[in-house]
Amino acid sequence: MIWKTLMTILFCLLPIRAYAEDTASAYDFTFVSIYGEEMPISQYDGKVLLVVNTASRCGFTHQYDDLQQLWETYEPQGLIVIGVPSNDFGSQEPGSEQEIKKFCEANFGINFPMTEKTVVIGRDAHPFYRWISAEKGGPRWNFHKYLIGRDGQPVEAFPSSVEPLSETLTSAIEGLL
Repeated sequence: MIWKTLMTILFCLLPIRAYAEDTASAYDFTFVSIYGEEMPISQYDGKVLLVVNTASRCGFTHQYDDLQQLWETYEPQGLIVIGVPSNDFGSQEPGSEQEIKKFCEANFGINFPMTEKTVVIGRDAHPFYRWISAEKGGPRWNFHKYLIGRDGQPVEAFPSSVEPLSETLTSAIEGLL
């Protein structure tokens, strides 16, 4: 019985590990933009990336303001902020792409790149999130942040409670720029 359980666990973990080993960097992935167009991460090759799963009806939604400020401050130095709307946590992103885009622009002036609404946890998670979760652990709530170096490798993950303009996050970004 124990042997069978261990084998089941092993076989469940193999696809995740194999996926991580076959992927060289974040630049190997493509999202669909909030406008419905292909959004290959390779277009940001050589840039520092901050990838954040977002939601419009979350207690952390105010972080959009600081994410926009990060984008405006550090984009000239090579930071790309990517917002990834997701309805995975508390169903706090129920809107369509059009509604999400309108909300973000009207309430926060967002103009950094955003993807279409994306699954970020579980079996149906986007391949980027399966890869980054194997490398740095999966997001546990909205506004989880992944910092990726210029080489496309994950550097650090920050939970929702780490504010975008916090010394912790800005120091990590500045160290990569």
